[in-house]
Amino acid sequence: MDLSGADLAGANLTGANMAGIDLSGADLTSAELGGANLTGANLAGAVAADADFSKAYLTNANLSGAVLTLSFLTSTYLAHAILAGADLSGAYMTGAHLEDADLTGARLAGAYLAHADLTGAVLATADVSGADLTDVTMPDGAVRA
Repeated sequence: MDLSGADLAGANLTGANMAGIDLSGADLTSAELGGANLTGANLAGAVAADADFSKAYLTNANLSGAVLTLSFLTSTYLAHAILAGADLSGAYMTGAHLEDADLTGARLAGAYLAHADLTGAVLATADVSGADLTDVTMPDGAVRA
């Protein structure tokens, strides 16, 4: 399904099955997507500031260049996701699953990543200044206290 560029600001999509959907460039500002299945979805360039993706499945999703500032990604599954160049400043990502995710050049300044799993993640040139990295499992398998 192609929803590229769609205006879904404030939409309640809690628990929706949106696997493989094209949401590139869509406006998801303040949308509710908790528990949604977005496996393999294309959200490249989407604007999802202050959106709630808690416990959503974004495994293998493309979020490159997406704006996710102040969004809720608590316990969200982002394994193998592409987040290159995404803006996650101030995002709440406690307990997020970011195994093997590509965070190259991502902005995570001030993000809350406590207890997140970044095993195998690529963090080259990512900005993690001021981020909460309490008990984060880092790419080399070490836990940062």
